[in-house]
Amino acid sequence: MSSGALLSEPQVLAHTKQRLFPNPRESNSYAVCDTQFATEEWLHGQPIQAGVRERLAPFNHVRLGSGYPDLVGVRSLESDFLAVEHFGDQSPLIAVEAKGYTGSEVVDVERGIVQAYDRLHEANAVYVAAPFEAISQSNRVLARELNVGVLGVYVSGDVEPLEVPRVVGNRTSDDAAAIRFQATAQGVANKSFGLNHPKNYLAYPLALYHPDDTSQILSEYVVRAVDDARRGASFLGLIEEEPNRTTLTPLGNEVVRFALRRYESVDAALSEFEAWQRSRKCFYDLAPEWGLLTRRVVWTYPATQLLVKELQTLHDEGVHEPTLVDLVEWLHIDHPTFTVELFLRGTDDVRSRVLDEDGDLRVNELTDGNVFHSPTVFQLKAMLYHGGFLTERGAEPNRLDPESDIWRLCEPLDFVY
Repeated sequence: MSSGALLSEPQVLAHTKQRLFPNPRESNSYAVCDTQFATEEWLHGQPIQAGVRERLAPFNHVRLGSGYPDLVGVRSLESDFLAVEHFGDQSPLIAVEAKGYTGSEVVDVERGIVQAYDRLHEANAVYVAAPFEAISQSNRVLARELNVGVLGVYVSGDVEPLEVPRVVGNRTSDDAAAIRFQATAQGVANKSFGLNHPKNYLAYPLALYHPDDTSQILSEYVVRAVDDARRGASFLGLIEEEPNRTTLTPLGNEVVRFALRRYESVDAALSEFEAWQRSRKCFYDLAPEWGLLTRRVVWTYPATQLLVKELQTLHDEGVHEPTLVDLVEWLHIDHPTFTVELFLRGTDDVRSRVLDEDGDLRVNELTDGNVFHSPTVFQLKAMLYHGGFLTERGAEPNRLDPESDIWRLCEPLDFVY
């Protein structure tokens, strides 16, 4: 075989990701590759082609077991890749270790199997991916004994499952939870809240409950951006979008009950929303009862609870007016994977700028507002403001000065120990 036909580790991983995660916008699916692949060179004198990097993006440094897998993702894989077709209500958390040629004719597949086995303590299914011709029968026997899947990768890009793993249940680490979060309807990957006022999302359950057409009612009383309102309502757990219909969740039902307790009808409640259009006043002050409801709804969003907890801790440490840079640096210490997924845009150029190959922050890059994810620093922050959590609203990344953008709690607690 000529050297030109030898697959490098980044190429093996790119083909594997394309096969296991073919559609980055598929619902309940999300995957990241390790930050070591975000560099321009894989080995000295061996550049990673731009097209390969684009397929590998987004990047993050996710710890599972005692190390950092080459790929971590969540998806319901086809039955060809798993010994069981279904895994309860949740899609399995998958980890992949890739191996390729490094200038010699030897590929250390056995090491990849052992590494993948270590990740099985926190993943539901693990694989080693390597050039097809480099995988020996003894490699397959070892992998089978350790419940590690084996993927043979061809130069053409085809990926063949040679050994399929059994799906196992296990404990979930903070890093694994962050990837799972991104794969849910509440994750911010490839999505956007779209609208920066929570009233647009609270109104959606009312419009859905209304006997007339939901889109027509929402456009008439509240906002014309119906798709954005529906997406945000789903993010906040107010509705559940199914293939052929959209239904209210238990939380969405409570929003409707809240309205009917205070108004004669849903129409009367929606008329109140119509009167609030174009108001820039904090919703918590403009409509205190609805503001309290907003606070309860936004609190159920997983990112809110982490942000409030860590902002209180920053206050305890004497940082009373933390900037966006302060917050991201602080969060990254104990919640690195979650911080990257929540705050940083998922594009190759941003993640490779802000993260080094070990997943550490290049703090000086955080001064550029354009590296931040708009749904978090603009829309989510605006909702935290309107819900009475934060003192300031959000800003679009291109108008954002991270060093002066303040994330201060409205009522930080002063504990006396």
